[in-house]
Amino acid sequence: MKRPTIADIARRAGVSKGAVSYALNGQPGVSEATRQRIVAIAQEIGFNPNSAARALSGARARAVGLTLNRPARILGIEPWFMGLISGFESELSSRSYGLTLQVVGSEEQEIEVYRRWWGERRIDGVIVTDLREDDIRIPVLQQLQLPAVIIGGPGETGDIPQLWSDDAGAITEAVRYLVALGHRRVARVGGLPGLLHTQARTRAFEQVTKDLGLVEAITVPSDYTGEEGGRATRRLLIDADRPTAIVYDNDVMAVAGLAVAQEMGLSVPGDLSIVAWDDSPLCSLVHPPLTALTRDIAEYGAHAVRQLLAAIDGNHLGSVEAGTAHLTPRGSTAPPR
Repeated sequence: MKRPTIADIARRAGVSKGAVSYALNGQPGVSEATRQRIVAIAQEIGFNPNSAARALSGARARAVGLTLNRPARILGIEPWFMGLISGFESELSSRSYGLTLQVVGSEEQEIEVYRRWWGERRIDGVIVTDLREDDIRIPVLQQLQLPAVIIGGPGETGDIPQLWSDDAGAITEAVRYLVALGHRRVARVGGLPGLLHTQARTRAFEQVTKDLGLVEAITVPSDYTGEEGGRATRRLLIDADRPTAIVYDNDVMAVAGLAVAQEMGLSVPGDLSIVAWDDSPLCSLVHPPLTALTRDIAEYGAHAVRQLLAAIDGNHLGSVEAGTAHLTPRGSTAPPR
């Protein structure tokens, strides 16, 4: 399904493209009956009147879209998204492109945004995050023929290219490090369970803890927020056989977990070792500074934009595995007492 154009409207209405432009822009030159017929056809095929000038000129929007199916407040506290967006902007600004951002509450709302943006010619392509199994967004993007790049996976995305990191390798490195320190009861506070990268981390965590023969290895799901990360930590630490080390799926939850441990009178790292995913300034600002799985998030975002702009130009670079996050030891990890 190609994007609707002025020519499509003109052909269906049996008039010239100039007449369509007059009608959609409220200018004289067509009868009222013809104007109403043209507007009705435009609405029927998903063409927005505000896009008439761009459609006539054939110009690009010179913008790419990003929708986030997360609470809006996450943007103010989640360093991962800020790093990702800074990477987008560094690459987009050098190409004189803009970023159109919208927060939504569901995948269905996200799809409607894609349809509107594409129909209104507000964007030339989209960056898609939070890939899920049997993701309902994929067939819609393919039907619209909307240029896209998906961050996350790997998963089934048809001919839409993906960019992902080796999450399994990173979690394996973190657990092996903790075991080398002497830990035998290791827990993990995970992210949203429905995301493919969360599932990859969970499978790898279960496998490496099994391979290493740990007596206690559990994943508690969460939602990346400090509030839920703190609650998950409290549930783990009130257990009689509490873990001696916890790996968190982001740094916001890890900082919250550190606060909960200190609130409960536990010493970090003496009583509890903490590892955070996606290193950020937060990890170095707290005491003790947090051991973290580090990767260049800004470059990750810039790489995704380069893939998308190539797709917009009609090129197909294929899916790419980006660099794996690696452990940066700091003061929050030590051998257990």
